[in-house]
Amino acid sequence: MEMRPIGSLEVSVVGLGCNNFGRRLDQSDTSKVINAALDAGINFFDTADSYGGTDSEVFVGRCLGKLRHEVFVATKFGWELDDERRGAHPDYVRRAVEDSLRRLKTDYIDLYQLHKPDPSVPIEDTLGALEELVTEGKVREIGCSNFSSSALDAAEKAAEGGPRFVSVQNEYNLLHREPEKDVLQSCERLGLGFVPFFPLASGLLTGKYRLGQPAPEGRLTTIARLSDRLNDDALAIVESLVTFAERHGHSILDLAFAWLLAKSPVTSVIAGAMSAEQLRQNVRAASWQMTKELLVEVDELVPSAAD
Repeated sequence: MEMRPIGSLEVSVVGLGCNNFGRRLDQSDTSKVINAALDAGINFFDTADSYGGTDSEVFVGRCLGKLRHEVFVATKFGWELDDERRGAHPDYVRRAVEDSLRRLKTDYIDLYQLHKPDPSVPIEDTLGALEELVTEGKVREIGCSNFSSSALDAAEKAAEGGPRFVSVQNEYNLLHREPEKDVLQSCERLGLGFVPFFPLASGLLTGKYRLGQPAPEGRLTTIARLSDRLNDDALAIVESLVTFAERHGHSILDLAFAWLLAKSPVTSVIAGAMSAEQLRQNVRAASWQMTKELLVEVDELVPSAAD
């Protein structure tokens, strides 16, 4: 498995997104997926305190056990858990990290990420609280998620020589190329790793949703806020990508991973998995090394957001 840096961490280019744990998978099935990930050489596990109603962190902590120090665990804070547990106020940052450490059964977090901007709290205050956690050894590196280019610049300026964000995690895939407008450029300029979430566009890039065919049950049919993504225009693009991938001896899932990994400054593609076999498919997908010529062909099928 190829490794790429996120700050001081050397993480596998395929990571495991843990948002299914505690929500769609119980402890037993979670263990099967995590064990398959470890066997495949994955060393980067990305969860959040909000996943699975906080159970994702619990399941991950139980599964890793004695192997905890051989892998990198990323988690997030700031999403609303209830009226009291939310946001990025310094007092809550302290509470959130202690809760995550307890659930994960660990005394440190490799990458601690602000899940989304909190406009009610100056970023300087949040970074100050995170600096204390780094100094205490409870956090190794800090990152953010759902940040715009301007927000990244503001955070960099606010760091003032202290711990700074080393990564940003935003949605990015073949059907959602918004980061190409400015966030990817900001990452290059600031030296940040980019970690795309929803790399498979909630299932659209797995090949199971096809134009003119009944939609199977999945995230796009069961989660209301995602249902509008399942439309004929998107499926028409999917058909063209399926044809392209198959012409080169690959699946559309292979294309989704390989395309992202060919994009600088992408460091690790994190995707959830419902089974050990899905996990292994994700890992195999990263073996396709796309050439510049192939990337140009893809742009002809799905124009860049930067154009």
